[in-house]
Amino acid sequence: MEKTKVGIVGVGTVGCGVARLLVEHGDRTARHAGRTLWLEKGVVRDMNKLRDYEMPAGVITQRLDDILENKEISVVAMLVGGLEPARTYTLKLLDAGKDVVTANKALLAEHGGELFDRARQLGRCIAFEAAVAGGIPIIANISQCLSANQILSLQGILNGTSNFIVTQMDEKGWEYDRALKEAQRLGYAESDPTMDVDGSDAAQKLAILAHLAFGARIHWKEIPRVGIDTLDIQDIRFAGELGYRIKLLACARLTDGGLELSVAPTLIRSGRPLAEVRRNYNAINVVGDAVGDLFFHGQGAGQMPTASAVVADMIDVAVGRAKITFQTLELWSAKEATVALRPFDDLPGRYYLRFLVVDEPGVLAQITSILGQHQISIASVIQHEPEPNSASPWLPLVIMTHEAPEGAARGAVERIRDLPVVRGSSVRMRVMEEPKL
Repeated sequence: MEKTKVGIVGVGTVGCGVARLLVEHGDRTARHAGRTLWLEKGVVRDMNKLRDYEMPAGVITQRLDDILENKEISVVAMLVGGLEPARTYTLKLLDAGKDVVTANKALLAEHGGELFDRARQLGRCIAFEAAVAGGIPIIANISQCLSANQILSLQGILNGTSNFIVTQMDEKGWEYDRALKEAQRLGYAESDPTMDVDGSDAAQKLAILAHLAFGARIHWKEIPRVGIDTLDIQDIRFAGELGYRIKLLACARLTDGGLELSVAPTLIRSGRPLAEVRRNYNAINVVGDAVGDLFFHGQGAGQMPTASAVVADMIDVAVGRAKITFQTLELWSAKEATVALRPFDDLPGRYYLRFLVVDEPGVLAQITSILGQHQISIASVIQHEPEPNSASPWLPLVIMTHEAPEGAARGAVERIRDLPVVRGSSVRMRVMEEPKL
């Protein structure tokens, strides 16, 4: 059977998974590709590092040139993380006549335009299914399978680390710091988890999905985002009391006023599919104008789920399907954006508000007066009685609002914080819109 020689740059956790699939399950790739994907070279930084998969003799090398100078290697999985040297390596691979498969969402979110322009100029292609949601085939579904649709909305849990932490807080009643340490112990969180827990990772993935689904051209840092790093266990408890769960939700919604984009902890009604996504799993709810409601769920990271997506892309590239799609979509091209962004202050939504207030008459009236001045109506209120024998005059007050613009809600909360009857920090979180029947 015909061979297509391939390479891997960066044989870490995911790279070892890719190698395992290529070497041990070549019959699968041959069946789907009509040829054998032959692992020729794997580039590493440290030849002596212990890996969880023993590579075939002669495959491992420290020289990128062993791939660049080998004209028989046509497809390369570029699995180096971060921005550099990943950007430089990718450009070198394209210049050497290689098609590239990548799992690096940060690279695409930051340098997608430059890399895709270079690939088009050279007649090469870049495939990136594994860059968003790991083993969930969301890129192919949005860019190909749903091409007859206008995507109306995307709502997703796109970061498994954050979802694991929130799940531990919800199910075990742990504070944030304890849940984070458990995520780090199990390998779900890095020693520096900032990009995961502050919403940056989810924003990078949302920028890619918004580009595919809506033609949006926006830098991920422009997407309004709030992480889970300030999430308080008492808000998890109050949300449960109200019949909701809190998830770090990435949202994109097409409206008459433009495209709405945001990443933030959000209350989702218990029992809804997104509310029940647990541990390190990812999920994306997609609504198309023709197909209707779709739900994708699976492992968003990890060695083999990510390797599954990488090898699937390598097959598509080897067969030629990826190149056709790549040239047709003109991703990150110089074209004008097909949709304008809606100003964030105009975004409508319902809100969960929590304040620490003094336990005396008239407090609620002062707060509702400010909400009314901002045209925000109240759906429900929770204020528990003081604990027996408690000497503190301060109690949490929770308010659920009806729909209001983001700017109005923020302005009202800022004014309420300044009231003498309110102490400390307050909390404002969005509530996911219920589906209209």
